[in-house]
Amino acid sequence: MTEVLVKIENVRKDYYLPKKSLFQKLPVFRALHGIDLEIHKGVSFGIVGESGCGKSTLARIVMGLDPPTSGKIIFRGKNIFSLASNELRHLRSHFQMVFQDPYGSLNPRQNVLRIVSEPLETLDQKINGQEKKEKVQLMLEEVGLNANDMDKFPHEFSGGQRQRIAIARALITRPSLIVADEAVSALDVSVQAQVLNLMMDLQEKYNLAYMFISHDLSVVETITDEIAVLFLGRVVEVGKTRDIFQNPTHPYTRVLMEAIPVPDPLQKKKKKPPIMVEWETTETGCPFLSRCSLGTEYCSQTMPSLSAKGNQMVACHNV
Repeated sequence: MTEVLVKIENVRKDYYLPKKSLFQKLPVFRALHGIDLEIHKGVSFGIVGESGCGKSTLARIVMGLDPPTSGKIIFRGKNIFSLASNELRHLRSHFQMVFQDPYGSLNPRQNVLRIVSEPLETLDQKINGQEKKEKVQLMLEEVGLNANDMDKFPHEFSGGQRQRIAIARALITRPSLIVADEAVSALDVSVQAQVLNLMMDLQEKYNLAYMFISHDLSVVETITDEIAVLFLGRVVEVGKTRDIFQNPTHPYTRVLMEAIPVPDPLQKKKKKPPIMVEWETTETGCPFLSRCSLGTEYCSQTMPSLSAKGNQMVACHNV
């Protein structure tokens, strides 16, 4: 087993709603309910689930951009939320993020040289102008661009090229972890394939760990080694990608797998009615109970916890 790079320990996140709200019965909205996960060095870890399940919230907390209400993020043996600002700034060179929108994540007023080198300057690395240009040139070549692009601005590039620039910016500090939040969802399918191949090549070359967030399960199956399935802020299943795709165990995971489009009309699966997610406030029963075919009275009284079911860890009493 490889070294544990990131350990997420019992992370909870609450958001306080305004007093004059339509949700008077829910003054505190809990986005994450005690998340426990581990990401190992050099491993691509996928986070999947529908919109609103807490994927991006978890990504922001792992990156130290948003503090948890309770819990810890242990990166290389250090709790990032207990570090002084200088210590955290130094540690940030080892984890970077690639955002979803390549059009919104790049400053349109800055050229590529300034954009890609920004982490070096922000993290107070002592580097002169020539060294900075050499590092930026190397990174651009790594992601399939060239040195002539350093003086250009974001509007001169396509969406796929912009995302390559964002990846170069994330790689410039030689991080151990890259958090990719829907990094290819805004790109055309053919461009997605190019960017995914690039990310897998870079992972092999630099022994990167990815925390890869996506709605597209076919993309997750391609690029990840392990995945965690989130439902309403809770992990309901976690395991090796191959095992979960071949044998989805939790009822919610099965529903997600059934939603994957089948290109061959002769092999189309029988589609079930889509699940209409309702926000649950109970802390006692299973939040998936009202939509689960396996539910029992015991499920309404006891919250399931993750336990070993075959090769996966599953939060279900009845599988």
